[in-house]
Amino acid sequence: MSTTPPVLAAELAQAWADIQRHHPELPDLAAPESLIGESSSACGHELSFERLLHEAVHGIAAARGVRDTSRAGRYHNRRFLAIAEELGLDHPEEPHPSSGFSLVTLTPDAKRRYRPTIERLQRALKAHTAATATDSVRTFRGPAARHGSSGGGVRVKAVCDCGRNVRVVPSVLAQAPIVCGGCGKPFRIPEVVGAAAG
Repeated sequence: MSTTPPVLAAELAQAWADIQRHHPELPDLAAPESLIGESSSACGHELSFERLLHEAVHGIAAARGVRDTSRAGRYHNRRFLAIAEELGLDHPEEPHPSSGFSLVTLTPDAKRRYRPTIERLQRALKAHTAATATDSVRTFRGPAARHGSSGGGVRVKAVCDCGRNVRVVPSVLAQAPIVCGGCGKPFRIPEVVGAAAG
């Protein structure tokens, strides 16, 4: 098994600690490795220092008891943007129709302040990418490696017979059934079932 993920997790933890030095109210990062394979389209697909700072905004919002998103965490509101600006992130004037102010970028001042941290994290990410690209087929690399850099792919609606539905990546549903807690029957993707029957 590759030793790079623990190294990357350690670098993520160090980068988080660097952010905490400037923003002491930021809670500790419980599991840095959870950021390696996890991704949300609203928070950015690619793991980077910019994304880490974005996640820190959510951490500070939680510490302050501020509701910084809506629509199941997809829409980032002006409260998110206000904290993002405190941390050195900027956003275009108009919010995105579905994700709000989630598409933040580092300001020049933040780039200067965190330059050594950004460079360390970029080196660790590059090493991680190289290691996971050359891993043997027997090594489990998690969902991000299976579904591409977005860490999930496009989610579609899967339904069960009782009418409940969930959003799921088709390849995840293909691995094993996801069973409805309401009726006990498996969720299915109607278009895939219809196409298979034809």
